[in-house]
Amino acid sequence: MVEFAKSKEEFLRTFLELPNGIPSEDTINRLFSSIDSEQFELFFIQWVSSISDLNKGQIAIDGKTIRGAKMHGKKSPIHMVSAWACENNLVLGQVKTEEKSNEITAIPKLLDILDVSGNIISIDAMGTQKEIAKKIIKKEADYVLAVKENQSQLLEDIQDEFRFYKPSSLNITHDVDHGRIETRVCSVISDFQFIKNDNDWKNLTSIIKVESTREFKNSNKETEKSIRYYISSAHENAEKFQSIIRSHWAIENKLHWSLDVAFNEDASRKRAGNAAQNYSVLLKIALNLLKNEKTEKQGIKGKRLKAAWNNQYLLKLLNIKV
Repeated sequence: MVEFAKSKEEFLRTFLELPNGIPSEDTINRLFSSIDSEQFELFFIQWVSSISDLNKGQIAIDGKTIRGAKMHGKKSPIHMVSAWACENNLVLGQVKTEEKSNEITAIPKLLDILDVSGNIISIDAMGTQKEIAKKIIKKEADYVLAVKENQSQLLEDIQDEFRFYKPSSLNITHDVDHGRIETRVCSVISDFQFIKNDNDWKNLTSIIKVESTREFKNSNKETEKSIRYYISSAHENAEKFQSIIRSHWAIENKLHWSLDVAFNEDASRKRAGNAAQNYSVLLKIALNLLKNEKTEKQGIKGKRLKAAWNNQYLLKLLNIKV
């Protein structure tokens, strides 16, 4: 940051006051460590709302560990839970938790500070909790939650439903890519027999099964098969649920992967005070700006490089008029 600022000092002075020149590396580190991270995250959420016209669609929630923040060989203490607007390609907000297991407490906090009304909230199995389902409904949204062994009784009941009763809706998709053929069969049941009407899963109306089969052309690899289950408060058909479940993984590919590959987040060693949390917010601000700049037809890394070289493009990204 210091080297970039020094090389661009004349340009930066056209819109910044720098009475003492470019701050030192130590000064920047102290700044990142000292900023109130909770307030910074709230300002981030307000900024996202101000720059975007969010569609009512799907919000995926998932966590990511900042691996570079570990000390003395211990696992990283920083785990960020983020919300991703799938249709808008925007990070909506984040909440820090001490470890992955605490996503259960972090997700309600994130829901509290976001306006999610009218959206479908998708979360992996860690967030499949009755209180989280209630919170989503209270926020006037719907949920699609993955079900695994952490909810063993619910999983058993869902498996029995699909074992003995015919789905009300069915959708089959085929993907051919890189020598691989993947077939996904999505089944939905909305008239339950094994799940009690007075169950504690707020507004539960649909259960979903996705059977995936991967075959590999010109390869000795064996065919891979998997079955995944979900619950939802939404009244949708199998085609829509198929799309929602696939879109959920955009938070992995478009957010977490981009932060690691384009911004090297996992290589960051920031850990003093609030530095790691605040730097994570800063990266997400940059990612939002870059992903929603549509005139430049290249990836995030290429856009970052152009912004570093081209002052006018940087001003355009930052929406600054000089």
